[in-house]
Amino acid sequence: MLKAVILDGNAIARNLLTSVLTSGGHEVVGDSNIAPASLTKMVRLRPQIVCIDIGDANDEGFALIDQLRKDLPKSLIFLVSSKIDANTLQTAQQRGVHGFIVKPFNSVAVLSSIRNTIIRIAKQQRAAQEAATPSSDASGAESAAG
Repeated sequence: MLKAVILDGNAIARNLLTSVLTSGGHEVVGDSNIAPASLTKMVRLRPQIVCIDIGDANDEGFALIDQLRKDLPKSLIFLVSSKIDANTLQTAQQRGVHGFIVKPFNSVAVLSSIRNTIIRIAKQQRAAQEAATPSSDASGAESAAG
């Protein structure tokens, strides 16, 4: 069970996403709007997943993503929006967003997006660890040749 926070200006959307995440086995430890004081409270909860609707995909909205990346470098950030275009996708990924959740919420799609993102990141980390650690076969061959 991963700890999640939901940041969205719409209370109904927060409640719906809370229900989806909870039914999927996640623990929603907090939810709020995206006001600075609210963001600070949510950061203190140290969530593993952050679902945020930044509103309009503009510099101010993406600055919120930048702040979350700085304050919660290990958290998975999911951009929540009813309108995600190619430019928004690209900019969000460049800013460190891990995944996307589309409104209106489809429970299966939301939970699949989170699960698939976790699997993708775990595979990337495993591949990076394997690349950084020489295999015992290669080191054994070097020892026998030396």
